[in-house]
Amino acid sequence: MSVECGPGAQAITRELGFDCHDVSPVISVRLPWELAHWTMPLLELIVIGGAVFALLHAIRRHRAGDPTNLALWFASLVYLLVTEPPLYFPEWFGLDQIYGFIFAHNRFTVQFMWDRLPLYIVAFYPAFSQLAYELVRSLGIFARRGALIGSVAVAFTCQVFYEVFDHIGPQLKWWAWNMDNEIVNHPALASVPMNSMLLFASVSMGAMTYLVVRLTGRWPLVPSILVAGILTPPTMAIAGIPSSIFQGNSTAQAWILGVELCLLWLVGAWIVVSYLRSTDRAPDVSTFARYYPAVYLGGMAVIWLSAVPAYLAADNGVTGDGTPIGSGAYALLCFAGAGLLLVALRRCTAPATV
Repeated sequence: MSVECGPGAQAITRELGFDCHDVSPVISVRLPWELAHWTMPLLELIVIGGAVFALLHAIRRHRAGDPTNLALWFASLVYLLVTEPPLYFPEWFGLDQIYGFIFAHNRFTVQFMWDRLPLYIVAFYPAFSQLAYELVRSLGIFARRGALIGSVAVAFTCQVFYEVFDHIGPQLKWWAWNMDNEIVNHPALASVPMNSMLLFASVSMGAMTYLVVRLTGRWPLVPSILVAGILTPPTMAIAGIPSSIFQGNSTAQAWILGVELCLLWLVGAWIVVSYLRSTDRAPDVSTFARYYPAVYLGGMAVIWLSAVPAYLAADNGVTGDGTPIGSGAYALLCFAGAGLLLVALRRCTAPATV
């Protein structure tokens, strides 16, 4: 048995319908209609298209004198390169005894690193960081409230947009968590580890945005990108300290993580509602902000609607296909939160700019 396909990886990939022994170590390509579920190529189109759109927008912003978007786009890839390999191959880094095997992606159209890293995941980092930052920037929150409040708003935006994706993925076999991993993947809200919900979906993007905003313009572009991307994972570790104190007590950890998520919702919603109640209007609403968040959310809505029958028919949290369901109630709440942000954006009456 190879290091790249240990017992945990072998069990999870077989649940997804393939064997991690039968993979390419560098890159594999397959036809979109050969994927395990029809939603997978749709997801790739939404995310990869979003990353390309975000890059073109970032280049335009950079040419107009604001390098922040471009720095954030590339810092997201640095963060990806620092974060993903240890998650996929903890054995390489001596972390298998500490963290164990965490999860595996299913096979998508283009895959890297022993079929662990889909191209759409590479694209997801810059697409999503730009979605959250550009939406908040276009609302004028950074300009009026500063880097810290703006980055908190980004963390909230990431939470509501990301979790509608996070809570449907396992049901549709986009990936599978190793729920035997009590260290990292518990406590969980339905099929989604709460550590991932807080630390990955919110803390990481908020912290990276803050670092980029603070460094860009003060430092040269390349050092700003590298420092922001490399320092983002330690911020997640720091934010995870309160729950880690109660390691082994899932109930206590669930309460702590739940309280932290509630605080994020309260603060994030307060920032957005404060904007809605104000008479200010953002002077710089980008085309990317006007269209991509709505396209992404609409795509996720279509995917969720297609999955509702199997979700409602699930028995003890497992569908008839044997896949675990996420929390529909939390996903619905996130749809509402994301909708609130889009309503706030529609109040911006200034014409689209670069």
